[in-house]
Amino acid sequence: MACGSCGTTENGVPRGCKSNGNCGTGTCGSGSEKLAVFDWLSNMTLPSGQERFDIFEVRFKNGRKHFFRNVDNLTISMGDVIAVEGNPGHDIGIVSLAGELVKVQMKKRNVPIDSEDIKKIYRKATQKDIDIWQQARAREEETQKRGREILGRLGLQMKLSDVEFQGDGNKATFYYTADARVDFRQLIRDLASAFSIRVEMKQVGARQEAARLGGVGSCGRELCCSTWLTDFRKVTTAAARYQQLSLNPLKLAGQCGKLKCCLNFELDTYLDALKPFPKQDVVLKTEKGDAAFVKMDIFKKYLWYTYKEERTKWFRLTLDQVQEIIALNKQNKKSSSLEDYESDIEIPEKVDFEDAVGQDSLTRFDVPKKRKRNNRNKKRRPATAAVASSENKEDKKQQPRKKVNHQKSTDNSSASKTVNKNKNRRRNFKNKRNNQFKNGNNSQEK
Repeated sequence: MACGSCGTTENGVPRGCKSNGNCGTGTCGSGSEKLAVFDWLSNMTLPSGQERFDIFEVRFKNGRKHFFRNVDNLTISMGDVIAVEGNPGHDIGIVSLAGELVKVQMKKRNVPIDSEDIKKIYRKATQKDIDIWQQARAREEETQKRGREILGRLGLQMKLSDVEFQGDGNKATFYYTADARVDFRQLIRDLASAFSIRVEMKQVGARQEAARLGGVGSCGRELCCSTWLTDFRKVTTAAARYQQLSLNPLKLAGQCGKLKCCLNFELDTYLDALKPFPKQDVVLKTEKGDAAFVKMDIFKKYLWYTYKEERTKWFRLTLDQVQEIIALNKQNKKSSSLEDYESDIEIPEKVDFEDAVGQDSLTRFDVPKKRKRNNRNKKRRPATAAVASSENKEDKKQQPRKKVNHQKSTDNSSASKTVNKNKNRRRNFKNKRNNQFKNGNNSQEK
């Protein structure tokens, strides 16, 4: 995500954050989408008589970074595309960090300043260098597909995860993962003859592969290994046990197939909170019987125990109560029953939503709306019947409920009589009209 200054004005003109290529959001400046470092010392001037640090951090494909020395004192800033020394030939990269913060990154990666492995910067990349570099990058996808076909033909137990071409297009690095040792000497010959390039094979682990490819985790954010995490510590199932998580491999495993690195993030906090808690195998001896541990709430300091003979009910105790029972048991004394301890716990009441501002209830949309039924039959009923029914209703309202039983039949009978009279009138009218129509037709025929 970019910062707000990277947007446009009302007229469509770019705002420009004037950061000169040192924005840490990852999309402007250096363009380092993975493992970006914000240079907060870029706007600070150096003390008088001190020269600028001549080593730069250069980023390549998928966040791969190396350090290069500016031997010729070129004017280079963050975000510049430069040509650096390769093995053999030259490579094209983007300057991701410059200045004093490079010393911090070198110290973090245990790279001495006077190391001979630090290669030099040749020049700023020309348009010809950039065109060759883009053509080489365009060949990577097709090379990876054909490389996998060659792997399948040779029957090697390895997975080709990525291919990276050098900036001059004369060398390609094939990244692969394998569970066991693989003899790929024949593979190198076939790849070199198929693509006419220099081939280098590099094995990476499952976590490094996920970091190179990137993706989105189950939390909805980008993978930590591809954005900011650089050191991959060992993750075990003990971290999940300490945090009271279910040992479900589908939920605990990340995209790399290993346990999630985020299991270690809050482990120290849980370990500090678990220090006063007793061990889970401790049995509480009470007057009613022995009680075994069921579960716990670490931060609320609640523990649930149940009797070994009657496991149908769980009893919630506080940490202080459990420690009191354990202290009595060490003195060869039995405590009172768990029911007595549970009754002493004061459970705080939950604070409900209060309409302090005068707004509507938060649950006003939870209740489903009642559908209005359109009773068409009511419209088709005759007017007399409707009048009779309304009269009956008015009579019922006026009369008390206890005396309605006697008059209901009379009202109903009167209503039924009126309805029958109306029906008879309609029937007689229809018969007269039909007879007149028949008599008229008979006279015309004669």
